Amino acid sequence: MQPIFVEPLTVERVTIKIRDLIPSLQGTKLVHLSDLHYDGKRLGEELLAETIEMANQEKPDLVVLTGDYITDNPTPIYNLALRLKYLESRCGVVACLGNHDNYFPFSRHHVVKALTGVGIQVLWNAIAYPLGSALPVVGLADLWSREFHPQPILEQLDPDTPRLVLSHNPDTAALLQPWRVDLQLSGHTHGGQFVLPGLGSIPALMQPVRHRVPKPLHPYIPILRECARVVKHWEWAQGYHSIEQNQLYVNRGLGTYFPGRINCPPELTVITLIRGIGNGE
Repeated sequence: MQPIFVEPLTVERVTIKIRDLIPSLQGTKLVHLSDLHYDGKRLGEELLAETIEMANQEKPDLVVLTGDYITDNPTPIYNLALRLKYLESRCGVVACLGNHDNYFPFSRHHVVKALTGVGIQVLWNAIAYPLGSALPVVGLADLWSREFHPQPILEQLDPDTPRLVLSHNPDTAALLQPWRVDLQLSGHTHGGQFVLPGLGSIPALMQPVRHRVPKPLHPYIPILRECARVVKHWEWAQGYHSIEQNQLYVNRGLGTYFPGRINCPPELTVITLIRGIGNGE
């Protein structure tokens, strides 16, 4: 179903401190997009065109995409790729995949084929160096796949080397604590879609209720059932989070599920990297 409540695109600008960032990468600009759900229902052509135009106006060094390009049927990915090929950046576009990109056994094949066909580098438990060897980009398999195995990937990197990690589901931030993650970029939550000003998203506000209601009853309470299916850590539903020694940024996404968004607009994130000691936005 088409969303009823539609909000305009918002550009969020954040500055992230990266320990050991070399001088030549000081001020590196990333554009982060996520959760397009390009299926004819959840993302309009006007919003997509506006997003690509605004992304290009930023003249980023790198564009990063963090999954859920489709919803279930993978066929629309080929039309989406024809639009994403117009994204411009100095060092290209890199992407990880989300749970919807892995929905059917053949979905991942189509998504990877379409994106790589327009020059987007798709990382599934892989490392790329679009910004050079001093700041590798790690793209992990989706948490809900059977292939989320970060250890052999992250342990290929020198622990003194800063790195960016693309991981669709922000819950992985808890699992990545044993390793250095200077900045994890995620999506998946759509920011909660319904946000009460000064209080937070509806799913986050339901967390205390979920903990008090006996688990056997959860399947019979739709909002508890659905929220629990999406993520455990709704407190990380959007924006910047410092998690122990690591940093996480969660994009609210572009696509919108029915009935829509309230106080949670679709997001284009512009991230500037600077050298710094410790975490901080």
